[in-house]
Amino acid sequence: MKIKTLTLSERLCGLIDRLIELNIKNHLIEEMDAIYIRNRLLALFKEDYYILSCTSKSDAYEVLEQLVEVALEKNLIEGNVPARDRFISGIMDLFLDKPSGVNAKFFSLYNEDPRNATKYFYELSQLSTYIKVKQLAKNNQFNIQSPYGEIQITINLSKPEKDPKQIALERLAPSSNYPMCLLCQENEGYEGTIKHPDRANHRMIRVELNQKSWLMQYSPYLYYNEHCIVLSDTHTPMQITANTFYNLLDFTTQFPHYFIGSNADLPIVGGSILSHEHYQGGNHVFPMDHATTLFEFTLPKYEQIQGKVVNWPLSTIELVSDSVEALAACSHEILELWRDYSDESCDILAYTQDTPHNTITPICKREGDHYVMRLVLRNNRTTEAHPLGIFHPHEDVQHIKKENIGLIEVMGLAILPGRLLTELEDVKKYVVGDVAEVAENHQAWAAQLKDTYTGQDVESYIRQALGDKFVRVLEDAGVYKLDTAGLIGFKRFIETCGGVLES
Repeated sequence: MKIKTLTLSERLCGLIDRLIELNIKNHLIEEMDAIYIRNRLLALFKEDYYILSCTSKSDAYEVLEQLVEVALEKNLIEGNVPARDRFISGIMDLFLDKPSGVNAKFFSLYNEDPRNATKYFYELSQLSTYIKVKQLAKNNQFNIQSPYGEIQITINLSKPEKDPKQIALERLAPSSNYPMCLLCQENEGYEGTIKHPDRANHRMIRVELNQKSWLMQYSPYLYYNEHCIVLSDTHTPMQITANTFYNLLDFTTQFPHYFIGSNADLPIVGGSILSHEHYQGGNHVFPMDHATTLFEFTLPKYEQIQGKVVNWPLSTIELVSDSVEALAACSHEILELWRDYSDESCDILAYTQDTPHNTITPICKREGDHYVMRLVLRNNRTTEAHPLGIFHPHEDVQHIKKENIGLIEVMGLAILPGRLLTELEDVKKYVVGDVAEVAENHQAWAAQLKDTYTGQDVESYIRQALGDKFVRVLEDAGVYKLDTAGLIGFKRFIETCGGVLES
């Protein structure tokens, strides 16, 4: 029996009907919407023909990719990655409610339980393909053991690399100031360009923190479970102020199942985007959450607060209280003291002439009725010996991680570049003697690993060695080292803050 070859139009009709079927099942639309959506999709494909065709059995991602191929055959789009992504986002936007409708549903569910609201919005962001679920599955994730407990490692393969043609197109494309950056609220529904990611299927939740308007979204390339971004509704630079602590505490009051934190507000120790004030949060347990205690202290001025210093490679003060006012005031006071604090015996200088070096990476979460505020002390001073930063990954670990150590890494989750996956395969071959050399940046490390290799499982051996390097990265970023001099220096600062050390 000869199988009939479907025409392009018949294939298109089958794919459209399959996508509608899947999105009814996923509760993005209702049965009543099917004809309307079908007609809008036919218009998008400039197709005036429709016939009930053989419905595809592909999943949503496969259907969308096949629809892109149809669009290419019909010369509706260009073949570069941004054009393909824009087309998919435009399709999925048809299945989404307007921002007002998404917000109304979110807060209706919030009134039942905040967890129900975030569950709805998280699932919506995945089903709409705004969160790149298919790409995220490519990431290589594992845990390793360290002196500080388990450390989480992700080799990030989800972001597609740009090919030379795309890079050339970006260079030729005109500049635009709209949206001003990737975090501006004007991204919601934005078509996208060769330079700016597509956001047609993007939705944001309006929240009020500390009597100011903010917006919440999820990260398209999740680094951990329910990785959300809370951004200012105005394009203002990152800054850690008294309001920061009230903002973080207010967020965890409204969403007690989520942590939230801010990148530091200075170059080198800050995150990758310092031009727009934002925080990152979510529903994830980080290695830092399991850290033990180095020593405890009390603050007579703040009797409601219990303080401790955490056994963690980055210098971390933890404050616990059920009083928002006390925690916000105390955190701001410590920040202000730290900004002007120098300790030359520990290489800590607050200023070089008028250039400030000290700031904080703050992190907030709830534990029952208590609020937990962690203040990670940061310093971005550079020297000739360490031109990228004294408290930044040193040169001998930069072949693994050279970028800023931001909020996520601070908490013990390594986000490592995708290039490492293939590079580590070469290191494994070198260690077991299958190749004679590796990339120059890994050569010294690989030679050391080969010398200490005793025939164990090479995959586990290399993973642990990679994790050990990341732990060194974190130790380099700590302003007070966990040796005798460092602990004495840290205690000196705690006493400067009015802390009374517990014996």
